[in-house]
Amino acid sequence: MARSHVLVAIGAAFFASLIISQLVINLGFPQVDFWHWRLDQDYHGMHQTHLFREKDAQAGKAVGDASQYLIGVGKADITGPVVELNLMGYANSSQVGTGLRQRLYSRAFIVGSPSDPTQRFIYMVLDTQSGDTAIRNGILEGLKGLGPAYSMYAQKNVAVTGTHSHSGPGAWLNYLLPQITSLGFDKQSYHAIVDGAVLSIKRAHESLALGTISSGSTKVTDASINRSLFAYLANPKEERDRYTDNVDKTMTLLKFTRASDGKDIGILNWFAVHGTSLLGNQTVVAADNKGVAAYLFEQEMASSVNAAPGFVAGFSQANVGDTTPNVLGAWCEDGSNAECRLNDSTCGGKSQDCHGRGPFFGLNDGGVKSCYEIGKRQHAGALSIYASNSFTPITGNVRSFHTFVDFSNFTFTLKNGTTVSTCPAALGNSFAAGTSDGPGAFDFVQNDPGAPSNPFWNVVGGLIAEPSPKQIKCQYPKPVLLNVGEAHTPYDWSPNIVDIQVLRVGQFIIIVSPGEATTMSGRRWREAVYNQAISTNLVSASTPPIVVLGGPANSYTHYIATEEEYSIQRYEGASTLYGPNTLNAYINSTLSLLSYLRDDATSSSPAGPSPPDNRDRSISLITSVVYDGAPLGKKFGDVTKDASGSYARGVKVSATFVGANPRNNLHLEDTFTAVEQQQADGSWKRVMDDRDWELLFEWKRTNGLTGYSDVVITWDTGVKSPSAGTYRLRYFGDSKTIGGTITAFSGTSGAFRLT
Repeated sequence: MARSHVLVAIGAAFFASLIISQLVINLGFPQVDFWHWRLDQDYHGMHQTHLFREKDAQAGKAVGDASQYLIGVGKADITGPVVELNLMGYANSSQVGTGLRQRLYSRAFIVGSPSDPTQRFIYMVLDTQSGDTAIRNGILEGLKGLGPAYSMYAQKNVAVTGTHSHSGPGAWLNYLLPQITSLGFDKQSYHAIVDGAVLSIKRAHESLALGTISSGSTKVTDASINRSLFAYLANPKEERDRYTDNVDKTMTLLKFTRASDGKDIGILNWFAVHGTSLLGNQTVVAADNKGVAAYLFEQEMASSVNAAPGFVAGFSQANVGDTTPNVLGAWCEDGSNAECRLNDSTCGGKSQDCHGRGPFFGLNDGGVKSCYEIGKRQHAGALSIYASNSFTPITGNVRSFHTFVDFSNFTFTLKNGTTVSTCPAALGNSFAAGTSDGPGAFDFVQNDPGAPSNPFWNVVGGLIAEPSPKQIKCQYPKPVLLNVGEAHTPYDWSPNIVDIQVLRVGQFIIIVSPGEATTMSGRRWREAVYNQAISTNLVSASTPPIVVLGGPANSYTHYIATEEEYSIQRYEGASTLYGPNTLNAYINSTLSLLSYLRDDATSSSPAGPSPPDNRDRSISLITSVVYDGAPLGKKFGDVTKDASGSYARGVKVSATFVGANPRNNLHLEDTFTAVEQQQADGSWKRVMDDRDWELLFEWKRTNGLTGYSDVVITWDTGVKSPSAGTYRLRYFGDSKTIGGTITAFSGTSGAFRLT
């Protein structure tokens, strides 16, 4: 997560004083009673004409083939409030949503044994900044509420990962620190994610069918670079020399094929690149580059004879920590046009003017075109794998484990016999410096090891929780700016208890990481699992293990840097919460439980200590919608600025409407916007809506006293090549009266011709 705004630190001091007044004790949540969809609503996606009956499997009727699995995929809308809520990722309090470019989704993939319903896992890819404890708890509760048919899904086998987009609505996380810039916790934002995620699982479960899984890989060379090269170079040269690139360029993909008709029902891939193509100065909700990639792939499959209807494409994050999609590098925007300084990413000694540049830098569009391009490059990589004949069949059993480990003081032994420990969570000075994807402010810079030297920021940190001499020593050489792991008022500021989870299907092993592992951290973690899987015969020597790392998942534990990178204390090291032994603690915890993935394992991994659940005690300073108003002589949905009568293809077409606050109804599984094309018989057919990248919905409050607002819908006809014809724009909204009544309305632009 690009913690680019030092207001995190200022906000921390503010919240410290706020909580002393015990305001939290009396704060409640706004009542959200306008969900317009249900878990049992119709889904016009995967046709379920090839369902495999689980009772047949339990009765021993399934074919005893180690390459046959129960497979299912599902997708559902998780788009939360797109306006008046802070976006999650950059920790920039001024980045408040103003509209929607593309809806956010949860994509669920289920893999199970045909003969044993207890051996099954769910891997979820959410268009969010990360997984989260509150979100995961809500999903598990939602699954329990679906009844006995879903009882096999539980802690050990449900992985909730985020694509690490920095452009989705925030205010849904479990701990206080990431809630600060969003002014707390918002139930509407939270429920949009949880309910949509559960719905995606329900759809995946209902589509379960016998099928096969196969794996392929390729290199995607032009979608990422290392944004923290100076820290990466601190790793041993002999280790670096084993790799051709300073970020992982390999994309690994699973293909799910239904046995009954040979149709592919979905793909799931892992590739490391930050979701920071869309910059911190843009305020429109979207799923960033991985959302674009999934969208393009699913569109491609909609017309493929090899793909089943409702095909789902999951583009999961990997060891993302030090990667960036801003592939032109980091440059000074102070007039010098020089590259940022390598060791600390500064320009003239300050971090504010150092910015990464995407492939279409210079358009002043908030990174929109660069985002689409990086998404296209990932889509092209996945498509090249899918179209190849170089797939490895996956064969073997399905296994999973999950446990919680308290990293506030986890003691373990390294390979060399040294006993080491982790520390309570803390963030260093360079955390507030941000990165070239989102620079910080004031006098903070990256690569700032040693003792804190600024008395003002020492006071700010002390207001949260004064670090003890033991904590300072444990975290060294990180200077402790925010001692979040020892701050518990009014509830925990950051996690000390972390998720350790691994999933296995045959020789394919998925490490589920709650933090952002850097490139080398991911390599070490995967290699350790690979070696132990071989040495303990977890996987047959005839089918070598394929190991991937997915995350940030289940919770959000910031970064996981190597010990050498930690010593440099750039942003990634400063954001490695549990001290210099963090990575080795994750590896040790993983390897100690790997035997639970064995074919002959008969017991489950220990549950471990439960993390706190802060959903019902989280602060919320987010105000609800009071009312909407329409100007005199106008009604909601009226056009105030119409489209022209004719356009050449390739330009932007827009219309402005009398609007209402989109928080009144999130239109989940629906749309705020549409493009309709006139048919030969004079009727109108919808050809585009909120799912489509090129259709932009923007909302602006024009008068807070009267409740007036405008909605602008813009169609960029240059993104693709629409056919010539007659079109119109549609707006679907909901207005709220002073008494709280919400009423749906719609608006329609004049017809226009594309030539």
